[in-house]
Amino acid sequence: MTSKGSGGGGGTVVEIDKLSVEQLKSLKEQADLEVNVLQDSLNNIRTATSRLEAASTALHDLSLRPQGKKLLVPLTASLYVPGKLDDADKVLVDVGTGYFIEKTMAEGKDYCERKINLLKSNYDQLLEVATKKKSIADEAGVILQAKLKQMAPAS
Repeated sequence: MTSKGSGGGGGTVVEIDKLSVEQLKSLKEQADLEVNVLQDSLNNIRTATSRLEAASTALHDLSLRPQGKKLLVPLTASLYVPGKLDDADKVLVDVGTGYFIEKTMAEGKDYCERKINLLKSNYDQLLEVATKKKSIADEAGVILQAKLKQMAPAS
C-alpha cells in the first residue's frame, strides 16, 4: 500500500505499511489534525456562502422596491430601525475588514455572485483535500491496528 506523505508539497511517496508503529501513530495524528482544520475551514466557507446568498437575495428584493418606500433597516441580527429607500440603484458592499465600497445594484449582485462562485470552488477543492487526508488517516489507522495485533502475541 502506498500513500502520499503528509509532509505537504514534497510529493514523496511513502509506503505506509513499512513505517514503524511510532511513525504510523504520528502520521495518523497529523492527518487527523489536518482533517479537523479542513473541516473547520469547510464550515467557515459554508457560513460565508450562506451569508452571501442571503445578501444576494436581499439585493434582489431591494431592487424591486420603489424609491421612497419605507422599510426596516437591520443594524444587527435582532435590531431594526425604520428607514426610507433613497436610491435603490446604489448599495454599499462590505469587502472585508470594515471597508465598504459604493456600487450600483448590478455591480453589487455581480460581486455577490462572483464571491459565491469562488467560495464554492474553494469548498470543492478543500473537500477533495479533506477526503484524501481522511483516507490517509484511515489507512494509517488500519495498518497501525494490524501491527499492534501482530506485536501483542509476540510480547
